[in-house]
Amino acid sequence: MGVEAVIAVVALLFFAFVALGVYATVKVVGAAKRGVDRTITQARRSVEDTTLRAKSFGQPGVAGELAQLRLTLRTSMRATQDALHAGVAEDPSLAESVGLFQRLSTHGLELDDELKRLEREPDRATVAALLPQLKERTQRITHSADSLRWAARDRARQFADDDLDALNAQIDIEAGALRHWTTEEQSPRASGPGASRRPGTGATRAADTGVEWPEPAAGTGNSATADESWGGPAGAEAPQAITAPDPQLRTRYPWQKSARPETTN
Repeated sequence: MGVEAVIAVVALLFFAFVALGVYATVKVVGAAKRGVDRTITQARRSVEDTTLRAKSFGQPGVAGELAQLRLTLRTSMRATQDALHAGVAEDPSLAESVGLFQRLSTHGLELDDELKRLEREPDRATVAALLPQLKERTQRITHSADSLRWAARDRARQFADDDLDALNAQIDIEAGALRHWTTEEQSPRASGPGASRRPGTGATRAADTGVEWPEPAAGTGNSATADESWGGPAGAEAPQAITAPDPQLRTRYPWQKSARPETTN
């Protein structure tokens, strides 16, 4: 029973791979055929356009005017078709415009076939009589095609401009954030003597606050003078006690001479 199951699975895999290979071959052949057909169509179109251009410049009279009408019609319709097909891939709202162009293409193909038949018409007088009507139809079709094409291009350009404006606004915001120090310099500084003070030496901090501290006298190393530099303003005295102050505990200043100790005989 196990061997039969394995054989069945192998057979199924074999047929699956064969079917997949056939499908891939058909798809590749179809894509190659479409590519060849597209190349042949483009080559035929290029040859026909070159022929029409040569006729419009080389043949005077009715034949040249018919060739010019066909060339104008084909050029306008092809340019509009390329613009709409390229735009609908990025802007799905152009699908309705593509549908309108397909309806317009029906009239354009009918006119192109009629112009092509009239090129082989031997009665030039009848063809000359029909030329004003043919020119009017050509102008109406090409005008509609040009309107669709330029409207699609203007729409794409407007979208691009809006996206560029939004991008520029975001870049300006980011550039302002990167230059944050310019905003801080332009903003008003906080009031107060120590609001914008940077850390520095004691002399610098004293100069910033407007207070001049007395420097210690050279050669004196008592702690009273050193404490004087970090205390209150110069000349400030401690409140007097009720009892008489001790002369040894009074605040001393750098310009005062130290009292000599009394000696007892």
